[in-house]
Amino acid sequence: MSIRALWVVSHEKGESGKVRFSRRFPTVELRAKSLAGTQYVAIPEDCVIPKLLLTELGLVDADKPYVEVRGDCARHHRSLAVELRLDGPGGRTLWPLLTVTQGALILACLPLVEAPPEPRPPLPSLASVSQGLALLSGLQDFLCGPGGKPEPDVLASRLAALPSVLLQVCPLGRPLDTPLPAGSVPAAVAPSPGGAQKQPAWKAVVHQGRAVVSVALTEKVRSMQYGKSSQQDIWDVYGVLPNVTITLTLPHNGSPLQDILVHPCVTSLNASILTTCSVDENDGSAFSGPYKFPFSPPLELFRLCSYTSQVPVPPILGSYQLKAEENHLKVNVVLKLHESVKNSFEYCEAHIPFFNQNLMGSVEVKVSSGQLEVSKEKNWFGSLKFPKSREATLEGTVHFFSGTVAGPTDPLCTGLTAYIKLYFRVPDLTLSGCCVDQHSVQVYSSAKPRIVTTRELVSSEYYIWNSTGDAPVSSGLMML
Repeated sequence: MSIRALWVVSHEKGESGKVRFSRRFPTVELRAKSLAGTQYVAIPEDCVIPKLLLTELGLVDADKPYVEVRGDCARHHRSLAVELRLDGPGGRTLWPLLTVTQGALILACLPLVEAPPEPRPPLPSLASVSQGLALLSGLQDFLCGPGGKPEPDVLASRLAALPSVLLQVCPLGRPLDTPLPAGSVPAAVAPSPGGAQKQPAWKAVVHQGRAVVSVALTEKVRSMQYGKSSQQDIWDVYGVLPNVTITLTLPHNGSPLQDILVHPCVTSLNASILTTCSVDENDGSAFSGPYKFPFSPPLELFRLCSYTSQVPVPPILGSYQLKAEENHLKVNVVLKLHESVKNSFEYCEAHIPFFNQNLMGSVEVKVSSGQLEVSKEKNWFGSLKFPKSREATLEGTVHFFSGTVAGPTDPLCTGLTAYIKLYFRVPDLTLSGCCVDQHSVQVYSSAKPRIVTTRELVSSEYYIWNSTGDAPVSSGLMML
């Protein structure tokens, strides 16, 4: 279970396709060449990788001509593993190239597949895939921190520290543990008061104090709404000793978990758990739990597994109507909280951007509940609180200055194409009903650790498009 190469590529405007960091592991490449024999495909130079990678992911400049092989919406990637075509269709390929996109950065790595190239083995059967994704996830936390978008000088310093991080977490191309979170740079380990402690050379932390098993279940809901509701997906389970077994349970009427990816520290798993995929719609034979994960974890915080779940109704159902008149816009927003969601938000904000307009002038808007906060420079306002009726409305008129003083621009949101983006967090709730019972956490150790379990529901790319305009929606492929 090794990594052949690793790249950090920028796709920010003006720097699209720039390699910010790359690392190859020659010893792993020799093993790849020995395993593949005559079917071996060498990794091209770093100057070639970004162009191929951006093409496969569809992240090309807007001014470039349309090419169906890269721009067709039917080629939308659901998988984090892509095929890098070196000589075009039918030519040499590198597979599986794992990618994670965070802001203006693309993190990619090529794991070593210790199996014959043809026929291709299924992705869930490759331990190097889950280990590679865990490595990319840890590097993502290290580079971008909890905010997800560090300042340029901060990002530059973390990229400069990346070689020393890889020496600890991926020596000779073999991932061991994910990097420290929130951009922490590893430091030398100070000797403990109790004397010398046997510690692996790649460990940056010596554990002290009482053992703790902390399990945090985080579901991230994505939603695209245009008049009618749509589905959500992508939830993550995060956890942080000796051997531990954690069990995820669903309610009796809950939808089975799908697309499950586990951390390499998981020692054994039911095969039916890994073979359930979200593309198998209406599959009544899908494994419905309980989901048991026995593992021997590292000391640091890490992601135990990730999964998707199809939920037919979004937690917040919205309607957005925007009508343009001379020098002003008429806005009407209705947001309804679903009855299954507790009205106990830690925060809930509705951001309403007005792109390609002059700077905002006077605002004549009434909000049924919550507080109105206007940012004239950025042309958006929001802040939301649901009353007992579980319905909040916003209605009024927004005026703009006449002249040439322009506000923020977005080539996608032109004319009446506009949206609302929701940001919220609900503690002690998951939309799928998935939970971890504190008493189901089994720790096989003579010590009695403290067990802490939490769960939360967080928004992720939650959009409500203007129903009176032309929104970028797709009804799927038409079958003749």
